[in-house]
Amino acid sequence: MKLPKILAATGLALILAAPAMAQDKPMMDKPMEDKAMAEKAMMADKEMMAEANTKGLAPAVAADGCELHVWPAERMNSVTTGWLGGGLIEGALNAGKDANNKTLLASALDSPSQLDALQDLDLRTLLTLSPGTTIVRHETPLERKTMNKVKTRRADSTSKCYSELIVADVFYQKAAIYGRSLRTLFMVRQFGNDQKIDKEYKAWGGNGLKLFPPKEGEDAVAALDELVTVYKANFEEFAKNARTRLAAK
Repeated sequence: MKLPKILAATGLALILAAPAMAQDKPMMDKPMEDKAMAEKAMMADKEMMAEANTKGLAPAVAADGCELHVWPAERMNSVTTGWLGGGLIEGALNAGKDANNKTLLASALDSPSQLDALQDLDLRTLLTLSPGTTIVRHETPLERKTMNKVKTRRADSTSKCYSELIVADVFYQKAAIYGRSLRTLFMVRQFGNDQKIDKEYKAWGGNGLKLFPPKEGEDAVAALDELVTVYKANFEEFAKNARTRLAAK
């Protein structure tokens, strides 16, 4: 007699629990749905980033075989000087500020961000390249110490029409007299149908800053965005001089 009672009690418990289990099911499914939605959002973000990373690389007209290879800067630097004009003592006093500034620089102008900023510009026109030039991104910076030493092509390309744009340094400076500025060292090299440099131009571009580095309570995002804007302006300044100098060679 005990067995039927136990079975009956078990059946009743299962019946009573059924609505609760039915209610729990959507709750159990919700995390899975959220995960699926998150994965879809991540995929969409990746697709958007991939599209942004390729925007402008292929020419708007038929490719003519010419290539421009672009590398970001490896080195970030920050120097703060006061009325003493620098030196060991002042350098020690400003070491913390400069270390923080370098971190912010690296955040706003990491390798992909540098390349994206340059890609936003009309590099073909700014560097007087053919409209059919294909632009090639190199995500990994070149070693700074090799930039002046290596006189051959830095990419494994056999294109008969080959150029390089190398960003050498990104440099924040604060001086008591001149204020705050971002300076960027660029290098353009043009090759013929060989490994020999036909033309080369290297120079700084530099412009003032108003928002960077942000103080406590200020808009940090706006300050970092300013770095990207000024970085672009630095290249436009460099390119203007490069066009004149390279044309004269």
